[in-house]
Amino acid sequence: MNKTKRKIFETSMKLFAEKGYDATSVEEITSVVGVAKGTLYYHFSSKEEIFYFLVEEGMKLLQNSITIKISQQTSSVEKLKSVLLIQSKILTKYQDFITIVVSQMWGNERRNKKCREFVEQYIKIIKVIIDEGIKNKEIVAVDSETLAVGIFSTTYVSLYKSNKDGKANMHDISKDMQNILFNGLKK
Repeated sequence: MNKTKRKIFETSMKLFAEKGYDATSVEEITSVVGVAKGTLYYHFSSKEEIFYFLVEEGMKLLQNSITIKISQQTSSVEKLKSVLLIQSKILTKYQDFITIVVSQMWGNERRNKKCREFVEQYIKIIKVIIDEGIKNKEIVAVDSETLAVGIFSTTYVSLYKSNKDGKANMHDISKDMQNILFNGLKK
């Protein structure tokens, strides 16, 4: 991604997170970036395309990071701990991205459905790990989808806590969530 496209991407992400998708205009994006509308349209055909690119790139980063990290683990519990840690790291580095996805999951617009679709794909990755752990008797029998959603929702907890006091340590939050979730899951 070239420098201008990256700046448009990063500025849009910041504005979408701060103001919301609907309240952010193309004019505002170009003004903050310091480029003409034509330059923005050279890189992206619309504000909607910027949004989809942003969500897709962020979810790819999250999913790829998880896939790489869990491939290094043998037990399902360790894989799930890795998921929580990666979620916390991604949240720390890309809080605006998580804010956008979480805020745009609800509703019936195309972008809302797309955000839900990406989150559902991600939750399936977690569910597969849980199902494997149940099968291998590493994890007690639970509704794996509910637990997967619960593990994903720790991003909400982290986001809330971080926004509440502005100085939350994501690694500590991840460890707290691991203790809460896994002390009751181990056999």
